[in-house]
Amino acid sequence: MKQQTLAMAADQGSGFETRRKRTRRDEFLDTMNSIMPWAELGAVVEPFYPKRGNGRPPIGLERMLRIHFIQHWFNLADFACEEALYDSTSLRRFVGIDLGCEAVPDATTLLKFRRLLETNKLGERLFAEVGRVLQASGMKLSSGTIVDATLISAPSSTKNEQKARDPEMHQTRKGQQWYFGAKLHIGVDSQSGLAHSAVVTAANVHDKHPLPQLLHGQEQRVYGDSAYASQKALIRGKAPKARDFTNQRTRRAGEVDEVARGKNRNKSKIRARVEHVFAVVKRLWGFTKVRYRGLAKNANRAFVALALANVYLSRRRLMAQVRP
Repeated sequence: MKQQTLAMAADQGSGFETRRKRTRRDEFLDTMNSIMPWAELGAVVEPFYPKRGNGRPPIGLERMLRIHFIQHWFNLADFACEEALYDSTSLRRFVGIDLGCEAVPDATTLLKFRRLLETNKLGERLFAEVGRVLQASGMKLSSGTIVDATLISAPSSTKNEQKARDPEMHQTRKGQQWYFGAKLHIGVDSQSGLAHSAVVTAANVHDKHPLPQLLHGQEQRVYGDSAYASQKALIRGKAPKARDFTNQRTRRAGEVDEVARGKNRNKSKIRARVEHVFAVVKRLWGFTKVRYRGLAKNANRAFVALALANVYLSRRRLMAQVRP
């Protein structure tokens, strides 16, 4: 065991901060520390992570994963995360950093780790591994999938080195408002409310086009808003047994079909569960704007964010399994 330094003792409140209040951040980090499948996620990244050799030894893989997840949970860029670790006792305790004998990994180290994940498309593999772990813990896929999409905005300004907007992002109109950026499409289990598939496209791609990629094939019901209306052929092509429970358009020739409107309300009681995932990713994790240029980098961020959201939404059940 490492000898405890004064810095570590202070971080742990061993007589130095007797009046420190336990914050919601402390509670959140302790919960995620207990339920996150660290060994399984580390096994996904380990084959691509630098090995010890003659040079400077790499930082522990689990520590880098913890820092990377902190960046997602608190919406921190590389340099901001480095400063937050120096500033926050609770973040250092979660990562396991003792300032008495070691420094916080610098922003360049965090950047290199993120690029390693992006280059090897490990965000998608981490998302799949979390799904496998949750299913092994008893959360099975049901016979229904909810599909939906949300816009992730990107800077439309051309005041940059390239004097141009991101060529992989595009604009689209929603209502009377124009948006520029990307679109995150997800498929969510209708019973558990957890995301099981995702696709990232430019904003101008219609919601219906990635629909087959959002289905696992064993569905009996597919829910979605009116953007997915009249897509029975696409649904049957991937899930032959699925029935179309997407919301249908209720206004024809200026008249409202009240029967169809009532059916839509009943479907929306289940369809609304997809918004819980978006609420975590966009409101709690802060993923309302892209941080990088290009779809691939932002897709990697989206997959990791969805993996963390699934764990967060399952936290009560997972905590019940952790407790003796």
